[in-house]
Amino acid sequence: MTFEQILFYVFSFWFVAASLAMIFSRNAAKAALFLILSFFSAASIWILLEAEFLAITLILVYVGAVMVLFLFVIKMLNIDKSTLRAKFTGYLPLGLLVALVIIAEMALVLGGNQFGLDEVPAPARVGADYSNITVLAMQLYTDYVYPFELAAVLLLIAIIAAITLVHRNEISRKKQSISEQVSVQAKDRMRLVSISIPSAVVADEEDEK
Repeated sequence: MTFEQILFYVFSFWFVAASLAMIFSRNAAKAALFLILSFFSAASIWILLEAEFLAITLILVYVGAVMVLFLFVIKMLNIDKSTLRAKFTGYLPLGLLVALVIIAEMALVLGGNQFGLDEVPAPARVGADYSNITVLAMQLYTDYVYPFELAAVLLLIAIIAAITLVHRNEISRKKQSISEQVSVQAKDRMRLVSISIPSAVVADEEDEK
């Protein structure tokens, strides 16, 4: 077994372990951290396959930007655990059915007949002047331009949905009134209050002196 194969198995183990830990974690913040670990493991596997651009993009975009956004959304949602458990119990049968269907489809598509070493050999080694960014751009903006635009639309919908979830409560929403800020006066900002001192307090202060 070569050193490259050992690295592949190490990264694959941490990728699968972090993915399972993310799924079975009850804490949303910890699940996001396990997802970050799985991203790093996947990026390491892509580096072994000489897909350096995809690996760096995965770390910079998803780990550096998207996951930070996820953590902010998780902390801002203030999810009620009792309500979440009740909804989870209600949708559990449907969720298990969908999970079984997805597992069956992945087993059929990612089986050894389609993705074995005989069907998909190891990538050929390329020279130093090879640019995977150029090859990826040619494929992305020619053959897969419509799926790429569809993914952009889906990301826009996800951003709008996240903002809607944060501002779902009308009571906690803060609004800014420009007219009130412009027309404010000094008397509106400061109020002078006359406080009368009890005679007993004055007598005590005189005794101390």
